[in-house]
Amino acid sequence: MRVQSSATAPTRIAVDTASPKTFAGPAQAALGVVAFSLTFPATAWGLEGFGPWALVSVRSVLAAVIAGGCLLALRVPPPARRHWPGLAVVAVGVVLGFPLLTTLALETSTTAHAAVVVGLLPLTTALLSALRVGARPSRGFWAAALAGAAAVVAFTVQQSGGALTSADLYLFAALLVCAAGYTEGGRLARVLPGWQVVGWALVLCLPLTVPVAAVALAQQPPQLTVHSVAGVLWVAAGSQFLGLVVWYRGMAAIGIPKASQLQLAQPLLTLVWSVLLLGEHLTPAAPLTAAAVLVCIAVTQRARG
Repeated sequence: MRVQSSATAPTRIAVDTASPKTFAGPAQAALGVVAFSLTFPATAWGLEGFGPWALVSVRSVLAAVIAGGCLLALRVPPPARRHWPGLAVVAVGVVLGFPLLTTLALETSTTAHAAVVVGLLPLTTALLSALRVGARPSRGFWAAALAGAAAVVAFTVQQSGGALTSADLYLFAALLVCAAGYTEGGRLARVLPGWQVVGWALVLCLPLTVPVAAVALAQQPPQLTVHSVAGVLWVAAGSQFLGLVVWYRGMAAIGIPKASQLQLAQPLLTLVWSVLLLGEHLTPAAPLTAAAVLVCIAVTQRARG
């Protein structure tokens, strides 16, 4: 009896703790998506008072100050040398590349049109993860991912009137560098806490972002308004740090391909924020596209990767 009791006890504990862990991964990734969905509207607000180079560099410096403060307060040692190349990819793709390219695009593009980037980002991230970390999702996963991406692209292009703009080059370049940063960050988050991956990537950029911010602010003095200040604070603290922290934790828990598919909902959330915060208008196709995307997300989350 004692042997049976001691043998079954670990099984009972494992069953009891599996459910919270299973829920935590998708929940953290979903929180990251909500944070990212506010990035484009917040950037549009920030551009009301800051030039694009000033906005991107200032947001990176502010986020690095927050992250660096946390690293110092907790006395976190620097990562091992083998992790720094991956952190550099995260820095170039997520900290610098994506914010700069999308900010330049939003100077001439609406948030609805720019949302096509995040509509394609899940599929691109899944493709890069398959090449980088050997992920092999099922055929059902790929079919649902392609269908969801197609629905989002069709919706966002229709929202922008179906016309391509000069901003598309910025947007597609942003898509590629961000997918690379997400893939590498998700891989590193398996061996380092997600917030440390983000924190060290931000700190790594400081030697570049500080002088760029100083020059950009000198050449384009900001016009501080409630909108511009709120926009900069959100993209720095919400999108650039806290959002990435929970996002990388979620990717480490449930896998890069499945976490990336949660981002299929991001363009639609961005459009909702655009209506509420920027006064943009949605067509009746929005609820239909939302339903299609939610179905695709459900399929990808059930498909075996």
